[in-house]
Amino acid sequence: MYNPQSAHADEFINHQEVLESLDEARRECTDRSRVLQILEKAALCKGITHREAAVLMACQEPDLEEKIYALATRIKQRFYGNRIVLFAPLYLSNYCINGCVYCPYHYKNKTIPRRKLSQQEIADEVRALISMGHKRLAVEAGEDPRNNPLEYILESIRTIYSVSEGGNSIRRVNVNIAATDVESYRKLKAAGIGTYILFQETYNKEKYRQLHPTGPKSNYAWHTEAMDRAQEGGCDDVGIGVLFGLEDYMYELVGLLMHAEHLEARWGVGPHTISVPRICPADDIDTADFPDALPDAIFEKLVAVLRVAVPYTGMIISTRESAKMRARLLDCGISQISGGSRTSVGGYTLEERHDETAQFDVSDTRSLDEVVRWLLETDHIPSFCTACYREGRTGDRFMMLCKSGKIGLCCTPNALMTLKEYLVDYASAETRSLGEALIAKSMADIPSDRVRAICERHLGEIEEGKRDFRF
Repeated sequence: MYNPQSAHADEFINHQEVLESLDEARRECTDRSRVLQILEKAALCKGITHREAAVLMACQEPDLEEKIYALATRIKQRFYGNRIVLFAPLYLSNYCINGCVYCPYHYKNKTIPRRKLSQQEIADEVRALISMGHKRLAVEAGEDPRNNPLEYILESIRTIYSVSEGGNSIRRVNVNIAATDVESYRKLKAAGIGTYILFQETYNKEKYRQLHPTGPKSNYAWHTEAMDRAQEGGCDDVGIGVLFGLEDYMYELVGLLMHAEHLEARWGVGPHTISVPRICPADDIDTADFPDALPDAIFEKLVAVLRVAVPYTGMIISTRESAKMRARLLDCGISQISGGSRTSVGGYTLEERHDETAQFDVSDTRSLDEVVRWLLETDHIPSFCTACYREGRTGDRFMMLCKSGKIGLCCTPNALMTLKEYLVDYASAETRSLGEALIAKSMADIPSDRVRAICERHLGEIEEGKRDFRF
């Protein structure tokens, strides 16, 4: 029985409900009036159900697909404008005791070197990231209670926050580590994390068991119910996602949205972010072994449908995707991207070991400055903002502002001020010229005279060497 308010994974991700949703989508996707009805509902910018999203995804009428893309673009613009938040992953350790068949960190892989960063090495990595211009990190580590215990993660977070380079520092650490218990989530929250991130990988329970034959991650219920324990532990910003290509994409779309609906129903707030990684080549991993790997066209449509279905939620794309694909996804849904990323342990300071310990191959290899310049050239505002986390605008407080349309009064000024910091401290001459022009143009679009005046003052103070103003 499907029950989005249930605490049990088998009920809020109910297999029979997924199958019924897919059957309904196959029946209704050729009914133009039904598709238009769903699009009309979606245009209210309050979201649509997993069943309705499945109908849109299954629809193959070219003119209706164009309407889906156009609506996704409008919704993205309404809630996130042309702001794109930038971050970088920081891999602490690739020791792992799980047997996940799609990940090169699985414990049977004897060809990949295993490495765990010391606190000094973490500090060196952080200095390198700060020197690029980053303010927001996503900490990554394999699941290994002996090598990567929670105490190591907490100590690493303290180290990250303690590092200062040229008067700058990392302002927010998001965490992507294995499912854990409520008390551990309380400790992570107390350590000052931003968003707790955990990918489901696949929502198909039987496929999940096949893909996770051994290790603690093989427990489907423990993994799927992790976000509920995180919420109970005070982590009110959570990020979900699947690894597209492990299972049929329609099944995953429905499961992902059912999980979002569950979080909204049980906790009063949906996911803060949804990530959309695709299976890609890596050490010991061949994408040819995964028949459900997605072509670009379907992947792009998935992003658009997700944006229509969950209008308030941030959507993240990583450097798994090429520069060309990332450009196509910005307007139809994506609001956060990584830049200048390394997916290996010690990848920012130990370049000679980068390829040896990478979790996956990076397709977009541009530097952070190149990514910032590209965003500016395409009329996007690169944002290094972390103000909401530090001002307590998390969980339902953030979503209340977002749903009311008021979050832009905070986000746009904060984006412009953090961009100004980047331009003054790190940008190349060409990037700075483009950035200054975009700031001047964007300032004129701020609707509030008071906010614009405050922002103008702070922009001048940043030029003089002051930092970290926030709305």
